[in-house]
Amino acid sequence: MRLSPRGVFWLKVMLHIVFLLPALYLVALVLTDNAGGDPVQYIIHYTGMGAINSLLATLLISPIAKRFKLAALMQTRRLVGLYVFAYALLHISAFVSLDLLFAWGLLFEEVIKRPYILVGAAGLIIVTLLALTSPNKIKRKMGKQWQSLHNWIYVVALLAPIHFYWSVKSEIIEPSIYIAVFAALLFYRRASIKKWLMPKR
Repeated sequence: MRLSPRGVFWLKVMLHIVFLLPALYLVALVLTDNAGGDPVQYIIHYTGMGAINSLLATLLISPIAKRFKLAALMQTRRLVGLYVFAYALLHISAFVSLDLLFAWGLLFEEVIKRPYILVGAAGLIIVTLLALTSPNKIKRKMGKQWQSLHNWIYVVALLAPIHFYWSVKSEIIEPSIYIAVFAALLFYRRASIKKWLMPKR
C-alpha cells in the first residue's frame, strides 16, 4: 500500500498521539494521586514499560510492512525509534531524580550491587547514539557506517528484556513473555544479523 505525502503525515500524527497518550495518562495519575502506593516505583516501572513497548513496536514495523505490503509504514521507523529514546530517558531520569535524589555516588554503588542497572545503562547508551544519528543529514554523511551502527538495535533487543527480567523481584511471567517475543523477532532477522556480524570480505 502506498500513501501520499499527506497520508504519511497523518499516519505519523496518529503515531505521535499513540505514544504521547500514555505519558499524559501517567501525568494525570500522578497529579490525582492514583499512581499506586509507591508513586516513585510506579513512575519508574511505567516509563520503563513505555521504552520496552516502543522498542517492540519499532522491531515490529518491518515484519508487518513486509507481510502486509505496507511500504508507507517503513517511513515511521525513525519516529517510533525516537520514542524508544524518549521513554528510556524518562525512565533513567525518574530513577536518578526520584529514587536516588541525584545522589550520583549512590548510582555507581547501585550499578555494582544491581547488574540489571548496568545492562539498562548499556541499552540507553546505544539508544542515545541511534537517536543522535537518526537525522537524514547525518545518515548521508555516515554512509554504510550508519546501517552498521543502527544494527545495534538488535543488541538493545537483547538487553532490554533481560534488564526487565532482572529488575523484577517476584513476577517473572510478564518479562519472560517479552524475552520470548524479542527472541522471535531477532530469529526473524537472523539472516540480517548474521550478515552484520559476519560480513563477507
